[in-house]
Amino acid sequence: MTTETHPPAEPGPGTGERPAGRVLVTGGAGSLGRQVVAALAASPWVSEVVSVDLADLDGRVDGVRSAAADLATADLAPLLAGIDAVVHLAFAKAESGDDEPAAAAADVRGASRLLDAAGVAGVGHAVILSSATVYGAWPANPVPLTEEAPVRPNPGSGYAVTRAEVERLGVEWATDRDGAGLAVLRPAPTVGDDYESWLSSALRQASGIRPGDADPPVQFVHLDDVAAAVVLACERRLEGIYNVAPDGWITAEQVRALRGSPPRVPVPERLSGALAAVAWRWRVARTPPGLLPYVVHPWVVANDRLEAEGWRPTRSNEEAFVAAHDATPWSRLSPGRRQELALAGTATVLTGLAAGAVALVLRHRRRP
Repeated sequence: MTTETHPPAEPGPGTGERPAGRVLVTGGAGSLGRQVVAALAASPWVSEVVSVDLADLDGRVDGVRSAAADLATADLAPLLAGIDAVVHLAFAKAESGDDEPAAAAADVRGASRLLDAAGVAGVGHAVILSSATVYGAWPANPVPLTEEAPVRPNPGSGYAVTRAEVERLGVEWATDRDGAGLAVLRPAPTVGDDYESWLSSALRQASGIRPGDADPPVQFVHLDDVAAAVVLACERRLEGIYNVAPDGWITAEQVRALRGSPPRVPVPERLSGALAAVAWRWRVARTPPGLLPYVVHPWVVANDRLEAEGWRPTRSNEEAFVAAHDATPWSRLSPGRRQELALAGTATVLTGLAAGAVALVLRHRRRP
């Protein structure tokens, strides 16, 4: 993975010259966490980094101490002793509909326990990685959404609802402690060089079948740029809400052209929901049905506030997307062959949707 270099950040507004601090990073063994941990370890404003994840951080990085711990159950007090700032990147993801409640509960419990322990340890600053999904995908959303937009996650999206709850816990933590600062980052779907986040992958799978005739604008932010935003927020002790996204957005049609994907199949929205529910429950797809509104309605965000702090995206939406996705065999087919396969695919999908709906009805009738 190629990592762009960013100039060292200046001290945050009002902080003045301050001694280097000790930073704890949760989710430090993940793709994003590794970049953040390495960048913070090299920062002149940081004296030590503690990486906490379910597994130890493979390999040694100077100035980094790794610890394996589950935020929902571990004793966090020893890890937070002497820590000046916390960067919370970890989250629990569900692999099927049956896993969603447990994953959400573990996610919220882990964040709550982390913040409580940080408060007891006297931690003065926290950075929480959230998601732009907390704005919700709604027909009347402005394009783009600014940080002043209300938090309205779609009720069926467990991921978005949980991210909003973790944000609320962070705000409550900072409000209850004099002098404590909180920065919340809300990135667009994140991709990178041969990397695709869970959210980006789930949305991509959901977009293969178009509910109705919707085709909203989309955004992709590169993993390097999200890491740079996290490091900037930590180094400068930023406070408040910050969207993380490239300038502007692209259309879903442009995304399909960049990847060389077949045209989307328009189907009734109710049938799309039924198919998504079946595929999610049977673990055929990684798209929770609650994410379907995010491929139907707009929810792209503005980045002006973060850019005002000195952050600059190094990849455009198009560049970020291309870095993460190889061209498909579809792009090498002739136009005539594409049309033939598209028509055949439409018939197959509609047949599958009907069969899935019948299966759901029969299953419901068999219940006692």
